[in-house]
Amino acid sequence: MASLKELKNRIASVKATQKITKAMQMVAAAKLRRAQEAAVAARPYARRLGVVVANLAAAMDGRDDAPLLLAGTGRDDVHLLVVCTAERGLCGGFNSSIVRLAREHAAALIAAGKTVKILTVGKKGADALKREHGNRIIDRVELRGIKTVSFDIAVDLGKRVVELYEAGEFDVCTLFYSEFKSVIQQIPTARQLLPVRVEAPAAAIETDYEFEPDEADILETLLPRYVSVALFSALLENAAGEMGAKMTAMDNATRNAGDMIDRLSITYNRTRQAKITTELVEIISGAEAL
Repeated sequence: MASLKELKNRIASVKATQKITKAMQMVAAAKLRRAQEAAVAARPYARRLGVVVANLAAAMDGRDDAPLLLAGTGRDDVHLLVVCTAERGLCGGFNSSIVRLAREHAAALIAAGKTVKILTVGKKGADALKREHGNRIIDRVELRGIKTVSFDIAVDLGKRVVELYEAGEFDVCTLFYSEFKSVIQQIPTARQLLPVRVEAPAAAIETDYEFEPDEADILETLLPRYVSVALFSALLENAAGEMGAKMTAMDNATRNAGDMIDRLSITYNRTRQAKITTELVEIISGAEAL
């Protein structure tokens, strides 16, 4: 049985940890609001851009001059997986759920005889995948020190992906991230990034538009931006999901620390009472012996 001093030190240690987890919970709650607002605000723009690209793609159906980003390479041999995770941990199963989905997708492709390449965005994704797929990671982007995700980051990342695609480094690109639903629900999502596949309402696609300049010229400019917007939306969704998961994880940790303090306090009191009782018995026995 632990001594009173050891129990007292453990209680003090858990109380210190509880203060830290509580502070982290409050910080995550404060950051969550801004991250959630940014993610929600970006969704209408991304959806509208998808409708525009869908109409342009419908107008290009059957034409030989369709841009490479839309038409594809005609092959399905080499796949690039862009895995977006957080830079830090302490957010429950947020990072592991994204990595698990990417790992399952990679395993299915490898089993089918495909070549898999991986580009990681976020330190945790690279750390989790390097043991099993270290030789397949062609690049890693870390966002350490960046407090707010900006569109410039997504543009640079989008340019990197498009350059690899145009250089023939891969045939299909799939984006992995976590879609933010609520504080307690973040859904790991896989989305084909290249060649561009846009799902838009049927009414929007059936609408007859006249484009000036030509559809192909517009798509040459619009498709790289569409890729950047998709990456930006994924990073914003991840930022909100990370803060939601961290707030939940730190709340659970704070509650668990409280339960542990209660159990240790009970053990401490019982041990102290038993020691006092033992000392009293020894004093009484000694007095009676005299």
